[in-house]
Amino acid sequence: MRTDHNAPRLIVVSDLDGTLLDHGSYSWAPAKPALRRMRELGVPLVLASSKTAFEIADLRREMGFSDCPAIVENGAGILPPGEAMQADRSAHAALLFALTELPADLRACFSGFSDWSVEQVAENTGLPLAQARLAAQRQFSEPGLWSGTPEDQKAFEAALAAKGITARQGGRYLTLSFGATKADRMADIVARYDPRPVTMALGDAPNDVEMIETADFGTVVMNSHGPGIPTLAGEATGRITRTHAPGPEGWNIAVLERIAQDYKEKG
Repeated sequence: MRTDHNAPRLIVVSDLDGTLLDHGSYSWAPAKPALRRMRELGVPLVLASSKTAFEIADLRREMGFSDCPAIVENGAGILPPGEAMQADRSAHAALLFALTELPADLRACFSGFSDWSVEQVAENTGLPLAQARLAAQRQFSEPGLWSGTPEDQKAFEAALAAKGITARQGGRYLTLSFGATKADRMADIVARYDPRPVTMALGDAPNDVEMIETADFGTVVMNSHGPGIPTLAGEATGRITRTHAPGPEGWNIAVLERIAQDYKEKG
């Protein structure tokens, strides 16, 4: 563990789509007051998303947190602060090869970003073409849509698990990857600090559950467009809360409340 006498009191770890970004417009404008307050206090924002490093680097810069690490492609990798993009896509190539080895009937039910043209990525995601190009530059994972039965999906996921590949359902996509989760990467980042800061994690989809439950304080952000998150154990004690407003509006309220509470308690 690295001792850092300037360690922050609080670290905010946040999902993007449907959480900090509006589900439909991808705007984070309603969260600007909380983001501004975080910058004033030196509270790091660790973006944690299924998005690529290429996508997150731009968002991180626009939000004013380029000095913070980010968790990319559902925890499959970490984007260091202010670092240039790395072009190594060997993990993604290995993942695509594993898909070719699946039974044809199961493979046919999964349509991933690599099966689509950039124009199709833009159409399916609602992203502008320039952003869709960045979304298609996968290094570690493969998001996609499942069109088969729930029973076939279980068989699909079991076949992938035998190859060391996990399938995690997000607000929009089923994302395939090797290894680590968002929660694992959050732990890696927090371990860099001594004393350990308080962690707050926010998300809206099943692939955020581990991160929300692992953090000191978790927030389930309201999102009526995806599968949602069932009641979590930490809600009974108030350690995990839910927003009453969706997306970045709810995110803004929750983060400002957490900051007010944490800094009031610590003086």
